[in-house]
Amino acid sequence: MLHNLSLTNSILNYFVSEIREVTVQKDPMRFRKNLERISEIIGYELSKTLSYQPTHIQTPLGTTTIYLPQDQVVIASILRAGLTMHTGLLNYFDRAENAFISAYREEKEDNTIQVHVEYKACPDLTDKTLIIADPMLATGKSMQLVYECLLQNGLPKKIIIVATIASQQAIDWLIKVMPENTNIWVAAVDPELNKKAYIVPGLGDAGDLAFGLKL
Repeated sequence: MLHNLSLTNSILNYFVSEIREVTVQKDPMRFRKNLERISEIIGYELSKTLSYQPTHIQTPLGTTTIYLPQDQVVIASILRAGLTMHTGLLNYFDRAENAFISAYREEKEDNTIQVHVEYKACPDLTDKTLIIADPMLATGKSMQLVYECLLQNGLPKKIIIVATIASQQAIDWLIKVMPENTNIWVAAVDPELNKKAYIVPGLGDAGDLAFGLKL
């Protein structure tokens, strides 16, 4: 199921506009902070879909009942750009477990794109709620490979994909290949990819904008 938050106007629009705006995104600290705030908003919205049960709370003057989330959440971020969103999600899911995995794209001589998955640090995922964060969903194939790699650590109960901007092509691909219990939360969906598989209009390379150019 796709949850596209851009279909409802909110303060989220402002943060998305700043990460897209070419003059504003020249400030790496502001870029990282806006991605963090976007992920906080998405985290709040997706929290409404988790499982809750009543819990009795003792106050200095009596007791009250509050419905608290019961899902054991694992936040998995795709290095390196996903670190910006990881912080925002962890601000809201402060008791979550954490996973980190590297995935990078390599452009071949025939202009095809090959995805490599290397480093992984992950807890047991069995029967847990797995949130995978990456700012950009271009083709969706990196996300698919990351999920398949994480499955080596157990089968999660729920899968939630969190991104800032996705292409329609990535959404269509993930709906096709991911399990039925997958929910995709994005701040915006863009219509197309260019020849180098960058989202258009997109925002550029989120990792470079957040952390600087790489060799």
